[in-house]
Amino acid sequence: MDLIDPRTGAVRGSLDPARAERVTETVAAARLATAPWRALTPRERERRLDALADLIERHLGEYTELERAGTGKPADEAAGELRDVADLFRFYAGAARAGTAPAAGRYLPGHESWVRWEPVGVVGAIVPWNYPLLMAAWRCAPALAAGNTVVVKPAETTPDSVALLAEHAAKALGDGVLTALPGDRETGRLLVTSDVDMIAFTGSAAAGADIAARAGHRRVSPELGGNSPVLVLPDAPAHTWSALAEACTYNAGQSCAAPARVITLDENHEQVVTALAAALAGRWAGRDFGPLNNPDQAARYDRVLAASAAGRSITAPGRTDGLWRPATLLADLPDDDPAVLTEAFGPLLTVQRAATPDDALALANGVPQALAASVWTADLTAALDLTARLHAGETWLNCHLVQSAELPHSGRGASGHGTDLSILALQEYQRPKTVTVRL
Repeated sequence: MDLIDPRTGAVRGSLDPARAERVTETVAAARLATAPWRALTPRERERRLDALADLIERHLGEYTELERAGTGKPADEAAGELRDVADLFRFYAGAARAGTAPAAGRYLPGHESWVRWEPVGVVGAIVPWNYPLLMAAWRCAPALAAGNTVVVKPAETTPDSVALLAEHAAKALGDGVLTALPGDRETGRLLVTSDVDMIAFTGSAAAGADIAARAGHRRVSPELGGNSPVLVLPDAPAHTWSALAEACTYNAGQSCAAPARVITLDENHEQVVTALAAALAGRWAGRDFGPLNNPDQAARYDRVLAASAAGRSITAPGRTDGLWRPATLLADLPDDDPAVLTEAFGPLLTVQRAATPDDALALANGVPQALAASVWTADLTAALDLTARLHAGETWLNCHLVQSAELPHSGRGASGHGTDLSILALQEYQRPKTVTVRL
């Protein structure tokens, strides 16, 4: 398989996708490494994960160039995400040392009971191309800290940085603890049906349903994308427009939690359209953000735009050649428009209108995806009421796409039920065992 640089369309290398024999061997090596890795104390695992974070920071420039080659991200975006990767390994290295089980005690007469958190075993992690190493870290860091070994399958277009991570993991963690399995969709299917104990998957809803069916009784932790609503009330603060334009175009809009569906009231609809169009005009494809990742995604994005019945389509300046797509705003479109119902996964904002805040909330909650959302208003009472009623796993007030290792990120509905980030993610990769002793 040829690997393409999305910035130029040029071939930058090749990939030999793993097939059955290699998948079996890789999973077997992870299985062999499970017992010694699990036997380490949390303190010793912390030290090794910190050593891996040291290697990432020491080779930040090399990781950055590998990320850029596969994604086309601007250098500052890629470097910032890689610093977050190192931070995630450090965060979970320490977080796993904090006990989260119920307190031991005498819950039954004449008996003492306690709960042990135990690792699941071998985790197969299948991660997407929009944040190749960051999404791998979201899955690998808590799984490793919890005492599991991990076989991570990167997207077929972006295997580069994950391969380097596996090399550094072998040095810092030991052989077989974190391994990479580059390949295509068939490689992913083989991993799902291999001798792994759990699948952690980030990707599309269709692929997530297929994985759940193939996984059988094994645990699956899915994050399946979003289509984030943005409720903009008439008293939205002045920074709303620039903040939404930046969040919409970050990573060329290829983020599951990116703002997508702007919903206004009738009274501020025209103001929002005008202000957002002006803000997006200041975000240029090729200058401020990178290209779409691959030809399939570009074709899919183009189909969404072509199928839209929007009365107004406002396109910002920027490159339009190859995989580059400029920021676009669609207005005066029906509530069941394809651009509203579909996660476009590109630098696109739609603008809908509603008569009342309750109507706006109904539009926001009216799609199957329920991952993230934001509310923009100076009225704290109204904001807290709306955020409480939004059907989303993560909500923001007067900001969007602001995340930290300490705060959980999880979906609902068609966005899946996996939990990433925060100490809560450790429980995705652990099982509780109750021990009761008769005294």
